[in-house]
This record gives sequence, structure tokens and C-alpha cells, in this order.
Amino acid sequence: MPAASVDSPARPPVRRPGAARTASVLALCSAVLAALVVVRWRPLMTFDGAVARTTHDWAVDDRGLTHAFRVLTDWVWDPLTMRLLCAAVAVWLLWRRSAWWTASWLVGTCALGAVLQQGLKAAVGRPRPVWPDPVDSAHYAAFPSGHAMTATVVCGLLLWLLRRGGLSGIPWGAAVTLAVLSVAGAGMTRVWLGVHWPSDVLGGWLLGAAVVAAAATVRTWWPTSSE
Repeated sequence: MPAASVDSPARPPVRRPGAARTASVLALCSAVLAALVVVRWRPLMTFDGAVARTTHDWAVDDRGLTHAFRVLTDWVWDPLTMRLLCAAVAVWLLWRRSAWWTASWLVGTCALGAVLQQGLKAAVGRPRPVWPDPVDSAHYAAFPSGHAMTATVVCGLLLWLLRRGGLSGIPWGAAVTLAVLSVAGAGMTRVWLGVHWPSDVLGGWLLGAAVVAAAATVRTWWPTSSE
């Protein structure tokens, strides 16, 4: 990143109502989807069941690809891996830039996302898919997907920091591509492995994106000279 990056001195706070509106819309969409899951809206249940059965059949038939997806979901896109990445970036911000507010904002947002995720899981209490021939297993309630939401939050926050730090051109394109692949892969592998319904993954993406948009709004409310 260029020297005048995430915490350039004496920069006044910037109000971006568009980010706040985006956060509100995403939060509303997430709430509507959660309500449809709770009332077991038939079209959604039918869609979830059809997709889940199809992908489970593929997973059983293609053990090689299924094994690769298990490695990715357990080690690369696992929520713990994503949170450790977030923590590493926060340490770098403190060590190289003394960016206390930004590091705290990053860690705090990830922690808030985890609390929201677990709280919604407990509130909705959706059962996971059950198969006679499972290819993987998972614990806790299904909605929303923790893998999908955590990947969205961490990748979204890191992209925001990189863009704010002035990253552009090919490096920026590479960062966006890697983030999109990670967010999409974290969600879709969970459906392939038969441990989530498709709407669980969509719910994780929506709520994660809402958290990122809200956090970006909050981060622009204080001047970076306060670091």
C-alpha cells in the first residue's frame, strides 16, 4: 500500500449516505429471507430441497472433487482461518502503521459478525440437511451459513481497506478476483458437501455484506488523524 493509505493524517471525516442505504437494504433482504425460512415458505423449501438433492448426488458420485472441497472448506475458507487472517492484518496495521482505530474497527467488526451469526442461528434454529450417505458433517443450526458470512465479512473488509489505501490496476483486480472466488467458494462448497441449504448460504452472503457496508459507513465517521 502507498504510505498515505488507510490512515492519512488530517483527513476530515467523510459522510457516505450511499453506504448506509446499502447496509439498510442488505439487512432488510437478510431479514426477509430469515422470515421466509422461519415460516418455511413452500417455494423456497422446494428450491432448497431440489438443489440440495442434486448437489448431494454429484458429491457422492465425484469423490475426488468432494475431497478437494472438504480441504478447501476445512482449511482455506474455514471461519477460523478467515478470522486469523483478519487478526494478522490487524497486527500488521498496529505494527507498521500504528493504526489503532482501524485495527480495532477491523477486529471489532469481525467479532460483531460472529455474534450476529450465532445469534441468528439460535433464533432461527433451522435443521441442516440429513442424508443416508453423508459426505461431510457440521454442527449447530443451519441458517445462516457461518462459512459464507465470515468469508464475506473478512474479504469485504479487507477489500475496503485495500481500496482506501489506494490499491488500483492489476493488483486491485487480482484482490477482487481472489475475494470473489473465496466468498463464492466458501458458500457453494457447503451446499455441495450437503451441510447447508442454498438459502443458508444466501443468508450468510446477505448478512455478511450488510455488516461490511455498515462497518464502512461507521469507519468514515471519524477523522483518520485520530489514529
